[in-house]
Amino acid sequence: MKDSYHHGDLKNALIQAGSEILVEEGIAALSLRKVASRAGVSHSAPSAHFPDKQSLIAAISTEGFRQLYDSLKAAVDANRSDPAGMLVEVAYAYLSFGLNSPSLFKVMFSGILEQEKAYPDFVAMSKKNFQLLVDLVKQGQIAGVLRKGPPERMAISIWSMVHGFTALVIDRQFPGSIRDTQDLKELLSQVLDQIAMVKKTR
Repeated sequence: MKDSYHHGDLKNALIQAGSEILVEEGIAALSLRKVASRAGVSHSAPSAHFPDKQSLIAAISTEGFRQLYDSLKAAVDANRSDPAGMLVEVAYAYLSFGLNSPSLFKVMFSGILEQEKAYPDFVAMSKKNFQLLVDLVKQGQIAGVLRKGPPERMAISIWSMVHGFTALVIDRQFPGSIRDTQDLKELLSQVLDQIAMVKKTR
């Protein structure tokens, strides 16, 4: 048997193997046996960390939310001097994550995890992502580039729009005339403007 992981890092190796299978073959192909084979360990090895497929999906989704958070946080940190531009950059970071890891993105938001509350790391990481967006809204409101109102509700509105936009792009549901001729970042910026999320000066 060939070990493809560093000693003491089996859990992360299994998560990585599972993520790779998702990207290459989709959720239907994911199994503990297949993940073990990809990681180069015995078929029984995953049971030390994942008693069933659901726990593996939870770990993969948690890692996905961690990666998403890192991407969004980097966009926030790089645009602190431009609150209006920050919104577009964070939205584009979300879109880019979805386009770069479409299978992982779909699993994270698929609802396939049957008992989310049974996986506290997953819950904490997903909440951390939402809190980042709420904080972004608060910063925009303080700077005067976003309308006043409950930050959580505005965060949900922005997230719904950006997530829907991302899902449509991933599934190639935009008309070809738009998809093939317009820059996605510019189009996303225009959509944000058109739904009047950003307060415009007259």
